[in-house]
Amino acid sequence: MERIEINPNICGGKSVIRGTRIMVRNILGLVAGGYTTERVLECYPELMREDVVGALEYAARVVDEDQVFVH
Repeated sequence: MERIEINPNICGGKSVIRGTRIMVRNILGLVAGGYTTERVLECYPELMREDVVGALEYAARVVDEDQVFVH
């Protein structure tokens, strides 16, 4: 979580990479689209490898907290 920031004054409170306005969902979208970490870093040269890993770890935590209800 040290790489992720949630601040209501930045991107409407969406999760972003700390110190940037790059939303976690943007990184996840690239990875879901088949981008490698290296290619994500080419798209966002201001990021470090740890930022991409942090975004993925954050998403995994959020998904793990979801509850699934079977009807």
